[in-house]
Amino acid sequence: MSWETRRFMRIMVFFDLPVTSQENKRHYRLFRSFLLKDGYDMLQWSVYSRIVNGFDNSQKHVRRLELHLPPEGSVRCLQVTEKQYTHMRILVGTRSFQEKTVHAEQMLLF
Repeated sequence: MSWETRRFMRIMVFFDLPVTSQENKRHYRLFRSFLLKDGYDMLQWSVYSRIVNGFDNSQKHVRRLELHLPPEGSVRCLQVTEKQYTHMRILVGTRSFQEKTVHAEQMLLF
């Protein structure tokens, strides 16, 4: 499949987890650690994004995400195409170093 015909997508994960007890903090750390090990990058606090190659690959990662959900809190997942993601407007602040230097084609080479 050529680079032009691939349909890159982004999975965005938004979460708000309680950290009032030691057990809650432990679940927060485990969930965040899973996201980082699974290839997600932090966009801002409690918002993580991962690039995938196509809808089937996206579904696979969503299922993996569901297996690692913490018992409490709020976790949301949004799947968008790479084209939709690149049209995201930053209203305040700047792009992170990771967003500036790594493009879709480069991320899938690793």
